[in-house]
Amino acid sequence: MSRPDMVDTVPMALAWEDLVSFAATLPETEESTSYNTPALKVANKLIARLRAEAEGGVVVMCSLEEKEALLASPGSAYYTTDHYDGHGSIIVDLDRADATEVQELLTEAWRAKAPKRALKRL
Repeated sequence: MSRPDMVDTVPMALAWEDLVSFAATLPETEESTSYNTPALKVANKLIARLRAEAEGGVVVMCSLEEKEALLASPGSAYYTTDHYDGHGSIIVDLDRADATEVQELLTEAWRAKAPKRALKRL
């Protein structure tokens, strides 16, 4: 039994809806679709999409350098498949991911795709 004054250290699984709620705080971000799956876009450019191929998996756009760093983290919630090799995106296991890290990754994806007018509003 936990006490009210203690912080719960067990991570809670993220859901797509959590990402959508966070993305709503980023200017000009909208829910859309990509490959017939739910997606998040800014200025009609993809920043993340829910993978139908893997429950709990979300593809988030990132640089190849960021992807390499995330994949090198032991025991991380990030992975890739052959399909995404050489592509600037990473797959996030929402059941294992840290909410703050995912928010940072989404924000970086947004910054890379957002128009200047939107960047000024953040």
